[in-house]
Amino acid sequence: MRLALYVRVSTPRQAQNQGLDQQLVRLRAYAAEQQWSIAEADIFCDDGYSGATLARPALARLRDQIARATYTHLLLTAPDRLARNYVHQVLLLEEWTQAGCAVMFVERAMTHDPHDQLVLQIRGAVAEYERSLIAERMWRGRQAKLRAGVLLPWSRPPYGYLVDPDTPRDPRGVQLNPMTAPLVAEIFTRYTTEPGRLLGLAKALTQLDVPSPYGKARWNASTLHGILSNPVYTGVVYAGRMRTRAVSTRQSPTRPVPPPARSTRITPPSDWTLVAHIPAIVTQEVFDQVQAKLAQNQRWATRHNTAYEYLLRALVSCGVCQRACMGCARKHLRYYVCLGKGNPIVVARDTKCRSRYIPAAQLDTLVWQDLCTLLLQPEVIQEALYRAQAGDWLPQEVLARRPGLRNAHAHLSQQVERLTMAYLDQVIPLEEYRRRRHDIEQRQHSFDTQIRHLEAQAAQQANLAAISTSIEDFCRRVRMGVDQATFAQKRQLIELLVDRVVVTEEDVEIRYVIPTSPESEQIKFYQLRLDYFNVGLPGLPFINLLFPNS
Repeated sequence: MRLALYVRVSTPRQAQNQGLDQQLVRLRAYAAEQQWSIAEADIFCDDGYSGATLARPALARLRDQIARATYTHLLLTAPDRLARNYVHQVLLLEEWTQAGCAVMFVERAMTHDPHDQLVLQIRGAVAEYERSLIAERMWRGRQAKLRAGVLLPWSRPPYGYLVDPDTPRDPRGVQLNPMTAPLVAEIFTRYTTEPGRLLGLAKALTQLDVPSPYGKARWNASTLHGILSNPVYTGVVYAGRMRTRAVSTRQSPTRPVPPPARSTRITPPSDWTLVAHIPAIVTQEVFDQVQAKLAQNQRWATRHNTAYEYLLRALVSCGVCQRACMGCARKHLRYYVCLGKGNPIVVARDTKCRSRYIPAAQLDTLVWQDLCTLLLQPEVIQEALYRAQAGDWLPQEVLARRPGLRNAHAHLSQQVERLTMAYLDQVIPLEEYRRRRHDIEQRQHSFDTQIRHLEAQAAQQANLAAISTSIEDFCRRVRMGVDQATFAQKRQLIELLVDRVVVTEEDVEIRYVIPTSPESEQIKFYQLRLDYFNVGLPGLPFINLLFPNS
């Protein structure tokens, strides 16, 4: 028998108040009663990590050890130390049970008896309810303090200000930084009085060896824009200026797609909440002048080259540094140039990319000829499709998610039933019942969507024969006019069939996308890049293929 202990507290304050020690004392005493030996290496502690997430360092190490069959038993004080999300509890318990590790709780010994399993499910639902209730109360408390003007909306003071280290969220402790506040005033003055844009100001500050707000030697335009557009420098602190939202585009077409991330955006001023007044660095008049110039420069910005025609515009990437390539002309010769070869202020890196200039005419001709060859040989596409059907398309870990999603959905249905019984027994009021049921139904809808995505992927594999016939018909219709195609027609076909062209020294990699139905021929693939965040959306009208010979 090899025993492991796991303890957790949600906040660092709880850890300082001996919360971990109290749990360890109980676990050690229980293990001593059972005459179990425990080594220090067998104790996994997460201090200051919420039970609402599985991203915990000690829990991650414990899961890896159990997967390697290092432990046969795991001891905790209570199920809520494992997770406060009921679905997370079920996921971890099933994972460890399949790995041959028995999970035990000090407060109540769990067995496979239906009554014990019911108690575990009820405790998991109660723990999740408590977590949601605590989170809602904390949010409402923060909003009340913000409206009362006794709590700052940021934990780190803006550049140019200092806060009282003992009370960093108290507006009364905010004061000007004697070292950086004059620099902020100088930035506003130089931007309003001198010609030029943010890039020129960033170059000037970098040349003066002035550290950036994050202590770096190089300034960039985005940092300056954040300073110049922040109304806090007029002496007014607002809450609710920024809102998070899901990222809608790929960060890079040449890198693996990350899990859905969050980005921030500025909300309308009508949604802001006035919190407090602090010492001002610039006047409201100067701030308004800066906003007017920022808006004017944004309208006048030239981001598109229209002097020359580039067949692969916005579709070429550098294989050396994974950055995009832009079209430029040198002595009437057209090139695709990696953005990493630009000014260090612009590309935010100390060294330039070592890639060479890519002759645009040669690359355009190469890609177009390869595209024409592909259209003349639809059997190459069919071969790629059958390779995908053999297992190269759907990763096994995606298929393995299906049973877990269905089990989690079933557990949520049971949770709805228990919640309804609690309401009928007058344990919870009607408003609380409605709110809790709405949250559960939203999670059920999320699981339903993921299950549909997986089923759509499986169905897509089964329909490869029909897809192959549709693609062959598409190639036959398109290749009729490729010899007499104009530049506009070529560009339209390139946008439809090419996802990315990656150039690494002398090697050229062409990533094609093939429409799978006549309806999808009217949609350009780059317009569907949002679908990368949800692989396998039902009805996805393209197949992304990489041909080895391209």
